[in-house]
Amino acid sequence: MRVSREQAADNRRRILTAAARLFRERGIDGTGVDAITEAAGLTHGAFYSQFASKEAVVAEALRLAMEESHDALESLAKKNGRREALTRVVDAYLTRNHRDAPGQGCAMAALGAEVARQRKAIRAPFTKAVEETLEKLSELCDGKAAPDRYDEAIALLSGMLGGLILARAVSDESLSRRIMRTVANRLPVTSR
Repeated sequence: MRVSREQAADNRRRILTAAARLFRERGIDGTGVDAITEAAGLTHGAFYSQFASKEAVVAEALRLAMEESHDALESLAKKNGRREALTRVVDAYLTRNHRDAPGQGCAMAALGAEVARQRKAIRAPFTKAVEETLEKLSELCDGKAAPDRYDEAIALLSGMLGGLILARAVSDESLSRRIMRTVANRLPVTSR
């Protein structure tokens, strides 16, 4: 039975949304086509009518997850001045809610180490998203020449990612909170 274009587009969206969440929660290698189709409420046939392979869905789902993260950054950056925006970004990033919801959170923190072991087809969209995030963060950094702001953005993003990854990894709740609080207070955000 043929599906309409609208239904095919909806199936594709459901697969990508489910895959993006599952990859962030379980990792790329820890998520199979079975789990994706089950989470999307679709069959293997629906999956393979949209994607030639798991690798194809990984690249697109990763792109979607990174777009969601970028949109969240944009939303925080639009409010008030640059200094306040940067503080809002750090404060929103290093929170208990973000730590406890990897499936809805930053794909860089959830998948960065795993993406490093993937083929270029997967690493390329990840790299592009990192570059876009660094550009946006550098726009929020104060003064200085553009290369210095970009370097500050690299330090800021690296610190946020590292802090979130460590906070998620430790089993001690008080240590986890302390990691996030300490990193947030020591990042190069000049308005603190």
